[in-house]
Amino acid sequence: MTARSGRGIPGQDKKRRAAKPAAKKARAGRAKMDLPAEDRDAVLPEPFGAWFRQRGWQPRSHQTALIAASRARRSTLLVAPTGAGKTLAGFLPSLIRLSEPRTEKRGAGLDTLYISPLKALAVDIARNLMTPISEMGLRIRTETRTGDTAAGPP
Repeated sequence: MTARSGRGIPGQDKKRRAAKPAAKKARAGRAKMDLPAEDRDAVLPEPFGAWFRQRGWQPRSHQTALIAASRARRSTLLVAPTGAGKTLAGFLPSLIRLSEPRTEKRGAGLDTLYISPLKALAVDIARNLMTPISEMGLRIRTETRTGDTAAGPP
């Protein structure tokens, strides 16, 4: 028995050709969300811009891209290396939205639900989320629920 590559299999070349334009389109979509460095501060409303400046930080392109995507009501997927600010990028749109004056209340008031596969990760995320909330004095309530959390009266 011999192994064959994808060459010569009916339809295989057609699939490869179809995948290339899709990959180019995905890259083009990401590029549209990326902002030049000088425009990144403009995306962050106060007190978020001041909080970044006090820490000597500049928002990273993927952080501002998620803010822009949220404002445009587009679903996104963020893939970035460890230490790149993914947690903050993921929660910035929600923190900004929750810090703005409310217009019309819809639903039960739940804005963001983060589900963690690990209890230890949930604790780290909660701590990292509470830092900007407390340092900026945002009136935002967070809760952490685990399998150990009581569901209510017995």
